Order: sequence, then structure tokens, then C-alpha cells
Amino acid sequence: MTTHTEAEIASQPSCWRRAVEDVTAGAHASSSALPRRGERVAVVGCGTSWFIAMAYAALRERAGHGETDAFAASEFPAGRHYDRVLALTRSGTTTEVLELLAQIDTATTAITADPTTPIMTAADEVVVLDYADERSVVQTRFATTQLALLRASLGEDLTQAIADAEEAVAAPLPDTLVGAEQFSFLGAGWSVGLAQEAALKMREASRSWTEAYPAMEYRHGPISIAAPGRVTWMLGAAPGSLRAQVEETGGTFFETGLDPMAELIRAQRVAVARAFARGLNPDEPMHLTRSVILSS
Repeated sequence: MTTHTEAEIASQPSCWRRAVEDVTAGAHASSSALPRRGERVAVVGCGTSWFIAMAYAALRERAGHGETDAFAASEFPAGRHYDRVLALTRSGTTTEVLELLAQIDTATTAITADPTTPIMTAADEVVVLDYADERSVVQTRFATTQLALLRASLGEDLTQAIADAEEAVAAPLPDTLVGAEQFSFLGAGWSVGLAQEAALKMREASRSWTEAYPAMEYRHGPISIAAPGRVTWMLGAAPGSLRAQVEETGGTFFETGLDPMAELIRAQRVAVARAFARGLNPDEPMHLTRSVILSS
């Protein structure tokens, strides 16, 4: 029987396609609710949403749309001025996000999956991606769909990314990945956040030993754990000579050239496969709930 997590992972190409179509059509008021060109923006979230915030912040600055910072909601710098705060929250109930929005007086926008939650009144404007909502605790398609929406809003053409996602959903998973002892996920620029998210998915679903770093930083210490049976997994293009240096240790260097967001799908699938191999249910990750709601 297919788990909710597997079904949601497989649905990502169609969700991304819909997000792009919605931006093109001006649905969700995305043309007005999302950050405007030239605004100084802070993007906040918790867990997966923080890592997606990191990716979007890097992409927005690279596209020349304005200075953009990303923070875990609990670490937002009090007193720093922004024109807009963009909050990413699948559940719309996360305590740290709601508390932050209640404390600031700048313009706020939220992206959520659930239009029945407190985020609808906590933020000034809300973009609802209810078609990408999930039954799983482990977040997959909502995270990538909101990033697809945000990338499209910056003017990116996601045609190739969606094609890459379809390949990532269907391609066989190498045994070297499913059976690896340890993973180090690497990224550069906007894919650093996605590397962090890939590592998180592997921990959540399969309780695997994973780490994540900017690719150029990997050689400044972390490469010391590379060894036979361990995988260094690059999301995006690797710096020159890095593959050779990892392979000299006997470790596996994995790089496909797919769009980093599509490569994240492959990491999600490996996480689920490893969960099954360990007798774990990816729909019921240990010690986790769908939303973190803290008591006062």
C-alpha cells in the first residue's frame, strides 16, 4: 500500500505546474500579496519552511528584486526594519510564526496550506495553496510547491525544473544511496537551503545520520567524515575538483545535474526507501507532529 508520504512526493510535478499557472493567471492575488520588487524583505518559517525561506531569499536577491533575509521565526531580529515580512507556514498554526506576526507592525504576507487556521487573520495578506496540503507529518510537496510559486513570481521559467521533477519521481534509486551509512548534502547559493532540507527529510523519515553544508565549506572540516559507504550529495553544480577529493577518501560523490528542487525530490524518495528498509513508517516519524504548537 502506498503511504501518504509517497503519494505526496509523486504529486509534486503537477503541483508545481499548477503553481506556475496560478502565477501566470494572477491567481491567489500573488501579484500583489507577494513581495514587490524593491522591497526590503524578511522571510521567516520554522523547520522545513525556514530552509525554503533561505532558498527564496537567495533567489530573490540574485534576481535583483531587493535585499532579502531569511530567519527561523524564533530568531527574527527585533528592531530591524523591513518593508515586508513573508511568513511560510504549512499548518498556519505554528506558535513562533503567529507570535512574531503579532509583535511586528510592518506589512506581512503568509503562504499556507490551510485557510481555516489563525494565520488567515494574523497576516495582512495570505496566499493559500490548499491543493498542495498534506496528510503527512513529513513535509514534501507543500514546501516545494510554495518555492515553485515564489520562483515563478520572480520571473523564472520552471519548464525544465518540472521536467526534471518528473524524472526524479520516476527514476530508479541507486542501491548506494538506499544503503549508505551517512549523507552530507551540499548546495551553493539558493540550493544551500535545499541541502539543509534534504538532510532534514532524511532525519525525519528514516532517522539517518545526515549533515548539510555550503559546497565550498565542505572542505573546511566536514570532508573529514567522508569514507567508504558514505555519500556526499550535491544539489546543483559542484565546485571543480570536489568530486575527486571526495572520491579519494573512498566515499561516494552523487551529482545528477537536475534542477536542485527536483533533486530534493530524489532525496525525499531515498528517505522513504531507507525508512522502509529500517522497518519505519514514514507517515509516522518518531517524536514529530504536523505542527509545533507551544503551550504558554
